[in-house]
Amino acid sequence: MSVFNDHNLIARILLTIPTLGYGALTIVADFNATHATNPAWTPHARFHVVWQISSYIGVGLLALVLIWSPGPLAPERLYLAGALATLVYIGFFAALFMMPVYGGGAYDANGYQPFKAPVPLIAPRWDANITAFSVQIVFLVAGLLFVARPA
Repeated sequence: MSVFNDHNLIARILLTIPTLGYGALTIVADFNATHATNPAWTPHARFHVVWQISSYIGVGLLALVLIWSPGPLAPERLYLAGALATLVYIGFFAALFMMPVYGGGAYDANGYQPFKAPVPLIAPRWDANITAFSVQIVFLVAGLLFVARPA
């Protein structure tokens, strides 16, 4: 059966969005002067961000294979791809909530700055990463909810 007519197409599309979010967009967002080549960062910090980017690319490629490969156990593979994305996004939010412990910050003065909130319900300015990853979580949950169970 084709991956385009096995009742999981919507789930596949929805799960692809957060997978590309952590597996591909991190290249654009982090492999530049705001992060990986930022001269204000220590060489070891730059090493860690490149390691992170490289790891996320590999995990994202694996997840895309799980999402889009035809074959048996499609729902299980979709749930596994969703679990991989969940772990990545939990890691982000864990780092965010633990910032007081390690002296972290959601952004740097020479990085991506918070932007004016389109709907200032929570705060007048929103952080780019927190906003993007929160949206990705919505796609992730929706994708998992659309996985078709075998009859």
